[in-house]
Amino acid sequence: MEKTNKQFDEVAKICKDIFVKKLNDYGSAWRILRTSSLTDQILIKAQRIRSFEITGVRKINEDSKGEFIAIINYATIALIQNKLGFADNIEMQKEEALKLYTDFIEESKQLMIKKNHDYGEAWRNMRISSLTDLILMKIFRTKQIEDNKGKTLISEGVDANYFDMINYAVFAMIKIL
Repeated sequence: MEKTNKQFDEVAKICKDIFVKKLNDYGSAWRILRTSSLTDQILIKAQRIRSFEITGVRKINEDSKGEFIAIINYATIALIQNKLGFADNIEMQKEEALKLYTDFIEESKQLMIKKNHDYGEAWRNMRISSLTDLILMKIFRTKQIEDNKGKTLISEGVDANYFDMINYAVFAMIKIL
Protein backbone atom coordinates (compact mmCIF):
# COMPACT_ATOMS: atom_id res chain seq x y z
CA MET A 1 0.00 0.00 0.00
CA GLU A 2 2.82 2.42 0.77
CA LYS A 3 4.14 1.99 -2.77
CA THR A 4 0.69 2.74 -4.18
CA ASN A 5 0.36 5.86 -2.01
CA LYS A 6 3.68 7.18 -3.32
CA GLN A 7 2.75 6.33 -6.89
CA PHE A 8 -0.60 8.07 -6.46
CA ASP A 9 1.24 11.17 -5.25
CA GLU A 10 3.58 11.06 -8.27
CA VAL A 11 0.66 10.89 -10.69
CA ALA A 12 -1.22 13.61 -8.76
CA LYS A 13 1.85 15.86 -9.00
CA ILE A 14 2.01 15.43 -12.79
CA CYS A 15 -1.70 16.18 -13.13
CA LYS A 16 -1.60 19.18 -10.81
CA ASP A 17 1.38 20.61 -12.70
CA ILE A 18 -0.65 20.52 -15.92
CA PHE A 19 -3.72 21.93 -14.15
CA VAL A 20 -1.63 24.83 -12.80
CA LYS A 21 -0.06 25.58 -16.20
CA LYS A 22 -3.45 25.58 -17.91
CA LEU A 23 -4.89 27.71 -15.10
CA ASN A 24 -2.13 30.22 -15.81
CA ASP A 25 -2.70 30.06 -19.59
CA TYR A 26 -6.51 30.05 -19.67
CA GLY A 27 -7.59 31.19 -16.23
CA SER A 28 -10.70 29.50 -14.89
CA ALA A 29 -12.57 29.47 -18.20
CA TRP A 30 -13.76 25.96 -17.26
CA ARG A 31 -16.12 27.57 -14.72
CA ILE A 32 -18.58 28.11 -17.60
CA LEU A 33 -18.93 24.34 -18.14
CA ARG A 34 -21.87 22.42 -16.77
CA THR A 35 -20.98 19.03 -15.29
CA SER A 36 -22.74 17.32 -18.20
CA SER A 37 -20.29 19.04 -20.57
CA LEU A 38 -17.38 17.85 -18.44
CA THR A 39 -18.77 14.31 -18.46
CA ASP A 40 -18.93 14.47 -22.26
CA GLN A 41 -15.34 15.76 -22.40
CA ILE A 42 -14.20 12.84 -20.23
CA LEU A 43 -16.13 10.50 -22.55
CA ILE A 44 -14.23 11.83 -25.57
CA LYS A 45 -10.90 11.23 -23.81
CA ALA A 46 -11.82 7.69 -22.70
CA GLN A 47 -13.18 6.77 -26.14
CA ARG A 48 -9.96 8.00 -27.71
CA ILE A 49 -7.92 5.79 -25.37
CA ARG A 50 -10.14 2.82 -26.19
CA SER A 51 -9.74 3.51 -29.91
CA PHE A 52 -5.95 3.48 -29.48
CA GLU A 53 -6.17 0.22 -27.54
CA ILE A 54 -8.41 -1.50 -30.09
CA THR A 55 -6.91 -0.26 -33.36
CA GLY A 56 -3.34 0.51 -32.35
CA VAL A 57 -3.57 3.49 -34.72
CA ARG A 58 -2.93 7.12 -33.80
CA LYS A 59 -3.12 9.82 -36.43
CA ILE A 60 -2.06 12.49 -33.93
CA ASN A 61 1.21 11.83 -32.16
CA GLU A 62 -0.17 11.79 -28.61
CA ASP A 63 -0.23 8.85 -26.25
CA SER A 64 -2.80 7.55 -23.77
CA LYS A 65 -0.87 9.07 -20.87
CA GLY A 66 -2.04 12.56 -21.79
CA GLU A 67 -5.62 11.36 -22.11
CA PHE A 68 -5.58 9.70 -18.67
CA ILE A 69 -4.18 12.94 -17.20
CA ALA A 70 -7.03 14.83 -18.87
CA ILE A 71 -9.57 12.41 -17.40
CA ILE A 72 -8.14 13.00 -13.92
CA ASN A 73 -8.17 16.77 -14.36
CA TYR A 74 -11.60 16.98 -15.98
CA ALA A 75 -13.14 14.71 -13.34
CA THR A 76 -11.61 16.88 -10.63
CA ILE A 77 -12.98 20.00 -12.30
CA ALA A 78 -16.38 18.25 -12.50
CA LEU A 79 -16.26 17.69 -8.73
CA ILE A 80 -15.49 21.39 -8.26
CA GLN A 81 -18.31 22.38 -10.57
CA ASN A 82 -20.71 19.99 -8.88
CA LYS A 83 -19.85 21.61 -5.55
CA LEU A 84 -19.99 25.23 -6.73
CA GLY A 85 -22.28 25.05 -9.73
CA PHE A 86 -21.30 26.39 -13.13
CA ALA A 87 -20.88 30.13 -13.45
CA ASP A 88 -21.47 32.73 -16.13
CA ASN A 89 -18.73 34.74 -14.42
CA ILE A 90 -15.69 32.54 -15.03
CA GLU A 91 -13.32 34.47 -12.79
CA MET A 92 -12.00 32.45 -9.89
CA GLN A 93 -8.93 33.25 -7.86
CA LYS A 94 -6.09 30.85 -8.69
CA GLU A 95 -5.57 30.12 -5.00
CA GLU A 96 -9.22 29.07 -4.60
CA ALA A 97 -9.09 26.89 -7.72
CA LEU A 98 -5.88 25.21 -6.53
CA LYS A 99 -7.26 24.61 -3.05
CA LEU A 100 -10.41 22.99 -4.41
CA TYR A 101 -8.37 20.93 -6.88
CA THR A 102 -5.98 19.78 -4.15
CA ASP A 103 -8.81 18.98 -1.73
CA PHE A 104 -10.63 16.81 -4.27
CA ILE A 105 -7.44 14.99 -5.28
CA GLU A 106 -6.76 14.29 -1.60
CA GLU A 107 -10.33 13.05 -1.15
CA SER A 108 -9.77 10.77 -4.16
CA LYS A 109 -6.61 9.44 -2.58
CA GLN A 110 -8.32 8.74 0.74
CA LEU A 111 -11.08 6.85 -1.08
CA MET A 112 -8.45 4.92 -3.03
CA ILE A 113 -6.66 3.96 0.19
CA LYS A 114 -9.88 2.59 1.71
CA LYS A 115 -10.96 0.70 -1.41
CA ASN A 116 -7.44 -0.53 -2.08
CA HIS A 117 -7.34 -2.00 1.41
CA ASP A 118 -10.67 -3.77 0.95
CA TYR A 119 -9.86 -5.04 -2.56
CA GLY A 120 -6.25 -5.98 -1.79
CA GLU A 121 -4.78 -3.94 -4.64
CA ALA A 122 -6.62 -6.12 -7.17
CA TRP A 123 -6.14 -3.38 -9.79
CA ARG A 124 -2.47 -4.36 -10.07
CA ASN A 125 -3.59 -7.56 -11.83
CA MET A 126 -5.80 -5.69 -14.26
CA ARG A 127 -5.00 -4.62 -17.79
CA ILE A 128 -5.00 -0.93 -18.69
CA SER A 129 -7.75 -1.73 -21.21
CA SER A 130 -9.95 -2.98 -18.36
CA LEU A 131 -9.36 0.25 -16.46
CA THR A 132 -10.35 2.14 -19.62
CA ASP A 133 -13.56 0.11 -19.86
CA LEU A 134 -14.36 0.75 -16.19
CA ILE A 135 -13.88 4.49 -16.72
CA LEU A 136 -16.24 4.34 -19.70
CA MET A 137 -18.81 2.46 -17.62
CA LYS A 138 -18.58 5.13 -14.90
CA ILE A 139 -19.03 7.83 -17.55
CA PHE A 140 -22.17 6.19 -18.91
CA ARG A 141 -23.53 5.76 -15.38
CA THR A 142 -22.86 9.45 -14.75
CA LYS A 143 -24.58 10.45 -18.00
CA GLN A 144 -27.63 8.40 -16.99
CA ILE A 145 -27.78 10.07 -13.57
CA GLU A 146 -27.39 13.49 -15.23
CA ASP A 147 -30.18 12.63 -17.68
CA ASN A 148 -32.31 11.73 -14.63
CA LYS A 149 -31.58 15.22 -13.25
CA GLY A 150 -29.42 13.77 -10.47
CA LYS A 151 -32.13 11.53 -9.04
CA THR A 152 -31.11 8.00 -8.11
CA LEU A 153 -32.89 5.15 -6.39
CA ILE A 154 -29.88 3.30 -5.04
CA SER A 155 -26.63 4.61 -6.49
CA GLU A 156 -24.18 6.97 -4.81
CA GLY A 157 -24.58 9.71 -7.39
CA VAL A 158 -22.29 11.51 -9.81
CA ASP A 159 -19.56 12.48 -7.33
CA ALA A 160 -18.82 8.84 -6.52
CA ASN A 161 -18.47 8.10 -10.22
CA TYR A 162 -16.10 11.04 -10.76
CA PHE A 163 -13.96 9.87 -7.85
CA ASP A 164 -13.84 6.36 -9.35
CA MET A 165 -12.88 7.79 -12.76
CA ILE A 166 -10.01 9.64 -11.11
CA ASN A 167 -8.77 6.58 -9.28
CA TYR A 168 -9.05 4.23 -12.28
CA ALA A 169 -7.15 6.78 -14.38
CA VAL A 170 -4.49 7.08 -11.64
CA PHE A 171 -4.11 3.28 -11.65
CA ALA A 172 -3.69 3.35 -15.44
CA MET A 173 -1.09 6.10 -15.13
CA ILE A 174 0.81 4.09 -12.50
CA LYS A 175 0.88 1.15 -14.91
CA ILE A 176 2.03 3.38 -17.80
CA LEU A 177 4.78 5.09 -15.79
